[in-house]
Amino acid sequence: MAGWQEISGGVTAPRGYRAAGIVAGLKPSGLPDLALIYSEVEAIAAGVFTTSVVRAAPVDYCRQLLQAKHGARAILCNAGQANAATGSQGWIDAIESAQMLAQVLNIPSDTVLLASTGVIGQRIKMDALKAAIPQLVAAASEDGGDAAAKAICTTDLVPKSIALETTIGDRPVRIGGISKGSGMIHPNMATMLSFVTCDAAVAPSLWQKMLSRAADQSFNQITVDGDTSTNDTLIALANGQSRTPAITEMGAEAEKLEAMLTQVCQYLAKAIARDGEGATCLIEVQVTGAHDDKDARQVAKTIVGSSLVKSAIFGRDPNWGRIAAAAGRAGVIFDQENLRIQLGDLLLMENGQPLPFDRAAASAYLKAAAAGAYLKEDTVLISVSIGSGSGSGKAWGCDLSYDYVKINAEYTT
Repeated sequence: MAGWQEISGGVTAPRGYRAAGIVAGLKPSGLPDLALIYSEVEAIAAGVFTTSVVRAAPVDYCRQLLQAKHGARAILCNAGQANAATGSQGWIDAIESAQMLAQVLNIPSDTVLLASTGVIGQRIKMDALKAAIPQLVAAASEDGGDAAAKAICTTDLVPKSIALETTIGDRPVRIGGISKGSGMIHPNMATMLSFVTCDAAVAPSLWQKMLSRAADQSFNQITVDGDTSTNDTLIALANGQSRTPAITEMGAEAEKLEAMLTQVCQYLAKAIARDGEGATCLIEVQVTGAHDDKDARQVAKTIVGSSLVKSAIFGRDPNWGRIAAAAGRAGVIFDQENLRIQLGDLLLMENGQPLPFDRAAASAYLKAAAAGAYLKEDTVLISVSIGSGSGSGKAWGCDLSYDYVKINAEYTT
């Protein structure tokens, strides 16, 4: 038993949260493009952000805010314009956005966190944003999680949302999450936004450590195209409304909560990889036998990020030599005589020696995964062992199709 169960509601499943997603006129498509997540009381906030030195204004805004204080009441996210590479005016727009929302919600502006997604180099359409904020606040409800999930999307084909429930101290505790991302996705975060809500009470430093560890096992282990974005943001709120005793240090209850947080993040991360631009299947790489988990994760994400591996899987070509080559260039030392590679149930290499295998069956396995796109059967599983160490790790990605080039060649046209 995992110790939790899946429930409905997304980010509004935990107690004390409301959310909304509306059409504000920020996207040319006329689709929902402005989202709000709101906690009825001040929540503990933690964040993980892009490693790029070219960062969007809302990323710097949130980083500064969370360094100064750990509390937040609201998250405002716009889709359509990234507000990245927008100079000093982009920073002014970010500050004004927080102030406008804070005024309507009647909360301090330094309790508003921000996120933006869309075309880099474009400012937010501030007139449209200002006009829409009262409507956004009015639309916020305990059933608004799905609307918020839709409003943060850009090239995503499907919204991404989950909520889980467990029991701590004989009381239910819930974590909900939504995310967006389809392209410009690579380890160390990417054009992905993810917002997590929790109704447990957690010490600020512990909540940040939990979130960072969860990110390392989820969002930092996905890749679609090798491009890290200017805007990636992962924010997690914990508002204590479950009325459970505060978790202030690691122990059984903290481990239980962190395991559920990691599960939420992994679900959302895999949903992003599954929805990669032009993708036809999800790829999961499992690596064992490494010196430690860090080495295993490095090998896994190198394999899943290989353009040659991704292209072969799109072509339904079981060219396992590309897997071996990617493992070898991952920057992790291992003896190639220990290398073992398996595709699904088909063993392709063992003890560094190639094995005869049914190529037609391997190709059929890859075709079956593509036929099951967006279902549980859509996953291509690659298992690799590099030795006898205790380290293990996973990474997720997608195949590289013709449509990926088409989507990105025409992104701003």
